[in-house]
Amino acid sequence: MPRIAHALLDSETGYAAVIHAGRHQLTADEPSSRGGTDTGPAPYELLLSGLAACTAITLRMVAARKGWELGSIHVDVELHKDESGTDRIARAISLTGPLNDRQKATLADIAEKTPVTKTIKAGATIETKFL
Repeated sequence: MPRIAHALLDSETGYAAVIHAGRHQLTADEPSSRGGTDTGPAPYELLLSGLAACTAITLRMVAARKGWELGSIHVDVELHKDESGTDRIARAISLTGPLNDRQKATLADIAEKTPVTKTIKAGATIETKFL
């Protein structure tokens, strides 16, 4: 199975961690209200950021192939957890381009099929080993 993404994380003390993803460096942390130092997004915020980014990028790719002008894209994602612990992600997408109802319906269908959306919906096997 080919590797499609890779990230490394180093954490020395506290909750703050440095993440290396390709040539990029990010910081993850928890807010001070949860014992962190708030030097970066919390892990769930990073997960939602990946979903939002994948959504916008995929919509741009499809629109470019079809010659559609999307204008600006705004993707708002929230994670909710009910009393029983069940997770629900709410995603709202706004586009400023001159799209008709058929184009919007096509893009809505595509948003449900973006790679990160499909991974989250299907769940992914996580194999953990300690070295």
